[in-house]
Amino acid sequence: MTRHEPRLETSPKVSDEVRRTTCYMCACRCGINVHLKSGKVSYIEGNRDHPVNKGVLCAKGSSGIMQVTAPSRLEKPLRRVGPRGSGAFEEISWDEALGIATQWLAPLRATAPEKFAFFTGRDQSQSFTSFWAQAFGTPNYAAHGGFCSVNMAAAGIYTMGGAFWEFGQPDWDRTRLFVLFGVAEDHDSNPIKMGIGKVKARGGRIIGVNPIRTGYNAVADDWIGITPGTDGLLILSLIHELLRAGKVDLDYLARWTNAACLIDETEGEEKGLLLRDDLGKPFVIDRRTGDAVPYDTAGVRPDLGATHRGCRTVFQHMAERYLDPEYAPEAVAARCGVSAARIRSLAAEIAEVAFNQTIEIDQSWTDFRGETHEKMVGRPVSFHAMRGISAHSNGFQTARALHVLQILLGTVEVPGGFRFKPPYPKPAHAHPTPHSYYMAGRPLDGPHLGFPHGPEHLALKLDDQSPARIDKGFTWENPLSAHGLMHMVIPNAVAGDPYRIDTLMLYMANMSWNSSMNTKEVMGMLTRKDGNGEYMIPRIIYSDAYASEMVAYADLILPDTTYLERHDCISLLDRPICEADHAADAIRWPVVEPDRDVRGFQSVLVDLAGRLGLPGFVTDDGRRKYRDYADYIVNHQRRPGVGPLFGFRGHGKDVGRGAPNPNQINAYISNGGFFAAEVPDAAKFFKPWNRAYQDWAVSMGFYDTPQPYLFQIYCEPMRRFQLAAEGYHERQPPDHLRDRIKATMDPLPIWYEPFGEEGATGYPLHALTQRPMAMYHSWGSQNAWLRQIHGENPLYVPTNVWEAEGFKDGDWARLSSPNGAIVVPVAHMAALNGDTVWTWNAIGKRKGAWALDPAAPEATKGFLLNHLISELLPDRGDGYRWSNSDPITGQAAWFDLRVRIERVDPPDQAQPAFPPIPSPVPPAKRNRP
Repeated sequence: MTRHEPRLETSPKVSDEVRRTTCYMCACRCGINVHLKSGKVSYIEGNRDHPVNKGVLCAKGSSGIMQVTAPSRLEKPLRRVGPRGSGAFEEISWDEALGIATQWLAPLRATAPEKFAFFTGRDQSQSFTSFWAQAFGTPNYAAHGGFCSVNMAAAGIYTMGGAFWEFGQPDWDRTRLFVLFGVAEDHDSNPIKMGIGKVKARGGRIIGVNPIRTGYNAVADDWIGITPGTDGLLILSLIHELLRAGKVDLDYLARWTNAACLIDETEGEEKGLLLRDDLGKPFVIDRRTGDAVPYDTAGVRPDLGATHRGCRTVFQHMAERYLDPEYAPEAVAARCGVSAARIRSLAAEIAEVAFNQTIEIDQSWTDFRGETHEKMVGRPVSFHAMRGISAHSNGFQTARALHVLQILLGTVEVPGGFRFKPPYPKPAHAHPTPHSYYMAGRPLDGPHLGFPHGPEHLALKLDDQSPARIDKGFTWENPLSAHGLMHMVIPNAVAGDPYRIDTLMLYMANMSWNSSMNTKEVMGMLTRKDGNGEYMIPRIIYSDAYASEMVAYADLILPDTTYLERHDCISLLDRPICEADHAADAIRWPVVEPDRDVRGFQSVLVDLAGRLGLPGFVTDDGRRKYRDYADYIVNHQRRPGVGPLFGFRGHGKDVGRGAPNPNQINAYISNGGFFAAEVPDAAKFFKPWNRAYQDWAVSMGFYDTPQPYLFQIYCEPMRRFQLAAEGYHERQPPDHLRDRIKATMDPLPIWYEPFGEEGATGYPLHALTQRPMAMYHSWGSQNAWLRQIHGENPLYVPTNVWEAEGFKDGDWARLSSPNGAIVVPVAHMAALNGDTVWTWNAIGKRKGAWALDPAAPEATKGFLLNHLISELLPDRGDGYRWSNSDPITGQAAWFDLRVRIERVDPPDQAQPAFPPIPSPVPPAKRNRP
């Protein structure tokens, strides 16, 4: 007899249709294949043809099915009927909701547009939302970057025309030494994981510099557990060692940076600025002739060591500063928590790879001076950094220091080094300057956000020089606040400083919970009333797809769709999906229709723009230009021939520039939801100076004329603000800010102690948060699948503190800061800086939010460090309380937090515990289909 095996279907049919779109479960913007069965999402996998992830998909991306079916999804527009914060709402129709919004906003636009403030979270459509706010005429617009990583982005733009992540990436195929500073697992996670795999497969080395060893740092070949806030000091010590050893790329510095430019050293209003010719071009001294000539003169060989009329080069000033013994490894080791020997060995390893393992590609190219180079030569050292070094009050200068370190090594835009992603590089002078001049019934005079080059670009009112923006962005307090200060909007509005507002509109910004410093106080601000019994912020409009904590504090809810139910545009005008070898953009489109009465927020804005008659959204006779956001994506032109999408333009064959194509979105859908254009071989490296790249970029519409430039080791705009503080400008800072501007806005990178150190007596530990790879802010931790990975978040404690406090598994602790205390569960972690405690970000939830059960671990054991942070620094004795931010950019200084810890008896739940808020959506079913 023969044995009969059971017949099993080993490859069951997963779907009857596959639709390709773009993921939104984090900010990577990976390509996904969404499998549908009977019209419903059944499975999500990576798109192998996509240029970002090439089929790789993480836990977040795969769990998108749980996001689009989440019980926490809002179902209809809502109007508040109880006290603000009570969660009492009534359902209304869309016509009624949009009518209310129009009724609130139209009078403001006609009489006082500045009384409307519009701030968005991680919406990935900022070119659109900023255009809408500009058309409305309010000066009060910004997005989440001010409390995320503006220090990294702005420092990169001002220094070299781009920064990490969305602006550029390591040359993964060639780099041999990859060094990460302050990177958590969520940023660019799939591309970085794939890149790390390539580096390791080639036998390259990876070094992580981070107080916490998780994620990328856990798989690094070496880990440096640095003390928080001292990264800049470590980097400047590395520069000290490299200069001392002569391991800097002098030819690179002379050709492509302002290191050879001359600094005016004469007394007066030009002191510290670069010497320039009559056309404003910086001078260099030609080594061959000894003449002072413009930097872009054909055939010039700039002399790094020259002097001219008593003025020295940037390189000489830089060498004098960083060769000072104050930057020697022995001088910085104790503060950094890194031994002098380890600093020296890191510098030696970087130098060895950079200068002894040179890479050459047989590809000729011509530079902007007209000189042809037969090869592309590079140094295979690359760096990456994110919020860990950015979210400190010294973060801008720290990020500048890291960018300068790369430049000194000659590793930017070369084979094996850091490479820009089109449409970058874009120097600061190629970006807009900020605009803030408003008039009733008129659009704003230009884009809200930008890059100031001096005090003349500050957002100050013309009459009294007071702040024009509610967040005080682009003022003397934070002159280079390129992304605004979202964390200061609510505190300033409630304080009426610099003025009162009438209506606050927020999109996807959970400002009553994990997106605000000092969460309890902010919840109080949102419900605070004046002497007449009116709310200090009279009206709040909020849009989100989910019943977050912020919903309860709004007056009007405009429910958004989930990312699989709407059109989105990941545009070259905004935050595209480009890689170093190609330009690319992408769309999302409704692969499924919503089963609720919800609308995509961008389409809602198009509708509101038509009702309000906003310029750019209506025709001359007042008719709506665009049916919805999809229509806007196809037909809007920012400049003639340049629109939100750069592929399939004209009759479907034009790339970059071309007339609108009515079938453009369908063409993207057929192509997998994206479009990519390869950078020509002769243009792939040396982009800021490469004629082939510059010409290609013009053809693509990135800019209208070639824009070659020098990297700014010496950041002249910062010196202009210092000169103003010294009394040399028409616009003068307040006296109480003069010393701070002079001290912090140094045009060469410096390091100073984070401001949080000033009140650290009695609080010996640093406290940090970090986003896990399996979460994306609040969204992830209400996802049925991802909750099984991170359902709660203990406070991780280093071995020395664990033993000193006598902690055991299952213990709880009181964590105190100058601003308050929390009681939380603790866990031991050995791979952690000995002066640091930390936890995962945004896991803790308020009871009643997100359709979670009141007994859910997120609401009972989960917690936030936000309760311990203040949006204001303590009074320093001068009568002023400055924002808890970087003094240059306004970046929220989340990671300056200092705490002390003590063991306590276990409570019933984490503290503080706030009363539950009634949910605007029904409770989740126990057993979900």
